[in-house]
Amino acid sequence: MKKFTLPYGRGTKTFELDESKILQEINMPSATPLTDIAGSVLDAVRHPIGCPTLDETVKPGDTVTFICNDPTRVANSFDFMPVLVNEFNRLGVPDENMQIVFSLGSHRLMTEEEMREGVGEEVGRRLKMYNSDCNVNGDFEYFGATSRHTPVLINKRICHSNHIVLTGTIVYHYFSGYGGGRKAVLPGCAAMETIRSNHSHMMDPRAGLGATDGNPVYEDQMEGVALWADAMKERGSHVFLFNAILDAQHRFLKMFAGNYIDAHKEACRFVDEVYGVPIERQADITIVSCGGYPKDINVYQMQKTMDNAVLATRQDGAVILLAECEEGSGSKVLEETCRRLGSADAIENELEKNFVIGANKAYAVTRLTKKARFILVTGLDKKMAKEMLFTDAVDTVEEAIAEAKKIVGGDPTYIVMPAGSLTVPRLKK
Repeated sequence: MKKFTLPYGRGTKTFELDESKILQEINMPSATPLTDIAGSVLDAVRHPIGCPTLDETVKPGDTVTFICNDPTRVANSFDFMPVLVNEFNRLGVPDENMQIVFSLGSHRLMTEEEMREGVGEEVGRRLKMYNSDCNVNGDFEYFGATSRHTPVLINKRICHSNHIVLTGTIVYHYFSGYGGGRKAVLPGCAAMETIRSNHSHMMDPRAGLGATDGNPVYEDQMEGVALWADAMKERGSHVFLFNAILDAQHRFLKMFAGNYIDAHKEACRFVDEVYGVPIERQADITIVSCGGYPKDINVYQMQKTMDNAVLATRQDGAVILLAECEEGSGSKVLEETCRRLGSADAIENELEKNFVIGANKAYAVTRLTKKARFILVTGLDKKMAKEMLFTDAVDTVEEAIAEAKKIVGGDPTYIVMPAGSLTVPRLKK
């Protein structure tokens, strides 16, 4: 027997499997974490990709807006934000000329405490901080519409500084290809109608994980952000990117800075190297952890791990998913949609007629139940889990394994994914 200890919420879950039945344990390919974080940040921003250095563009007395991730996306902003702020100080920008806008997209608002935790206490005390609330119509400025008719409404707070710095980390995204880059602006700092219109393209079969060319969601985001960035350029503002890639233990692997398109493309190539994992064949049962808090903070975030796990699982197999979900579903609309419609097909049909944010997560979650049966090891309400079309919700991995064996029958094979939100199984052809 082989013992496994997988992340679960703010703790772990331990279980054993017959080692002869384990096809593979999917971990990130070996990569050496960075040790000099501050030095690596400075090296990236002082040697930018595809644009002039900050020394060439920043003038004393300029204004700066940083765009930072919310708590649902691990970014370790508290490590790099003090370095970035001090670098702008060195170039003559005082603290009072800098601000932080948190790119919430359609997520809930952050508290002041969460903001300070996100960027670090020191930066939290020194700089003004704001949420981008997609539901406050008066907070947004219009920059035209994309060729797919998405209205480009962007938060005014990121539209009037001399320098706008897009920060964050990059992982695969299940329908927009990759995170990071332009996503700090759209959907991160966009109005609800902009997000709704853009995300409606997720139902197109070309929208998918790691897909950019031909992906209507990605292309619409890029076109929308270009309209905004071109307007910023006309106003004399500079858009600058700082993105990092983390490993499963949230350690920095590499940092990229510069032009928001060029630097992001180069970073995505690195993501392919460290997150994509080849597998020989799919398993009868996949046991997967989101990677613990905050990646399993709710069903809304957990869904990204579901997409990766089904790639490791044979058709009609079973996925045992470790996700504490301390904040429940993460979306009342998600709950209501699943409860009211009751099937993956009914949800898809309604969404095709009327695309609603929140309901799109109901589609994203339930469409996967057509490929595999999902058994949750979770703190989520059991009734709610059933309403979301999960096969079951249990307390222990052992209970889940026993139930999964009944589903797949025979003497099943296993794949174990300790960092399911990051690692992407790629079946060898």
